[in-house]
Amino acid sequence: MRKVPFVKGEFYHLYCRGVDKRTVFTTPYEYKRFLAYLYMLNSTKDMRPSDFFRTHETQEVFDIERGKCLVALGAFCLMPNHFHLYATPLAGGGISKFMQRLQTAYTKYFNEKHKRTGALFGSTFRSEHMETDRQAKYLFSYIHLNPAKLTDPGWKNKDSRDWKKLCTAVEQYPYSSYREYKTKQPLITNPTPFPQYFSNKKDLAEHVEDWLRHRPAGS
Repeated sequence: MRKVPFVKGEFYHLYCRGVDKRTVFTTPYEYKRFLAYLYMLNSTKDMRPSDFFRTHETQEVFDIERGKCLVALGAFCLMPNHFHLYATPLAGGGISKFMQRLQTAYTKYFNEKHKRTGALFGSTFRSEHMETDRQAKYLFSYIHLNPAKLTDPGWKNKDSRDWKKLCTAVEQYPYSSYREYKTKQPLITNPTPFPQYFSNKKDLAEHVEDWLRHRPAGS
């Protein structure tokens, strides 16, 4: 866990894996539940998801008036055993409070559903500060390209790849923010505080294709 304060106006990569790299999303509903938490718990208000979900459907969470947010999310991607967030704090202690809420709420839900106890994630969370624009732009690509692994686990190490298939996998993956950028309909994300790398969906698609086609292994 990060030991120094997160700074407003700075950008961070936040990520966390399941304990012992275990799967933390086992059904489509579990992914959707976590997405609902990404939206609902990003608020300076005292939100109580367990009370809400007793009487409401998951999709209804996006109609909640959250008030002020703790963080702005520039990108996200949920993978079977981990998740990635690209974030900047909007309130003092915003990142730490948001991540604590997020992991606590989802762990409680997951443990009750699967009749288990104990930690679900391997650590509270890890973070990396994006110190340059180059790093931040790379992070945006890295997060959204994660689903390519599900189609071809070794795609980075191959000279010959079915890049059209990989592009389609990235574009159509339902548990990342790529679709919000492609449709220009932010819901969980708030692109405004972040550098505006892509003015339209054509630029975005070309950027993703470029990374899939030309980036060497390890990049």
